[in-house]
Amino acid sequence: MATTLTERRSEAARGADWREILIWAGTALGVAGMYMAILYAPEEATMSHAQRIFYVHVPSAWVGFLAFGVVFAASVGFLWTRRRSFDLAAHASTEIGVVFTTLAIASGAVWGKSAWGTWWTWDPRLTTTFMLWFIYVVSLMVRAYGGSGGQSARFAAVLGIVGFLDIPLIHLSVVWWRSLHPLPVVVSSEGFGSGLPPEMLYALLVNVAAFTLLYVALFSIRRAQMGAQDAIAAQRDDDRRSTFRRGLPGIQEGSR
Repeated sequence: MATTLTERRSEAARGADWREILIWAGTALGVAGMYMAILYAPEEATMSHAQRIFYVHVPSAWVGFLAFGVVFAASVGFLWTRRRSFDLAAHASTEIGVVFTTLAIASGAVWGKSAWGTWWTWDPRLTTTFMLWFIYVVSLMVRAYGGSGGQSARFAAVLGIVGFLDIPLIHLSVVWWRSLHPLPVVVSSEGFGSGLPPEMLYALLVNVAAFTLLYVALFSIRRAQMGAQDAIAAQRDDDRRSTFRRGLPGIQEGSR
């Protein structure tokens, strides 16, 4: 088991370099994206400068969906194989997905206050997004209070699959039901980005790329941390068993 812990540390050291590159690349793209959002993209005719929250709101929502897509795939893998690595990937991506979905909801509330005059309304898009956030928060609570592995991991995996099924509903909610939320302008039936001026689309894509790189880096870091914690816990359990076995002869001699 000591070899396993050493391998974990070696793997973490090898991964540190490319994670650092991802963080710096994501940060650089983020700075460029914010510059484009504020100074390059034109002012929106109806909402004026308040619309610039769009360049944080949409990338945050995208990364939330991406993270929960990873949760879905890892949860299916875990239920199919019972491999701990899939469970760790689902757990790490859930944590990051909740953070970015919270940012999407918060930035949407600020935007909604300017556009609609209210911080929150039970609009179909907002309600289905809140449902997604809530399901994954419950998943984290199950893991926090139910321990690692076993039944809690299986229940969290089921929640990860069920929660992901809400994502198509979020996208289609503004089409199916009357909504205050604008219709899709990035991915729509008229073509990708057809609802945006080119400058707005370019600024958005740069920010989406920045947020995506940061997600990949954060996911890799958190997944490695969880793997190291697992290895340390296994090492401690192995040490306890070894200590117990060494003490058995003495206990047996004393009982005679």
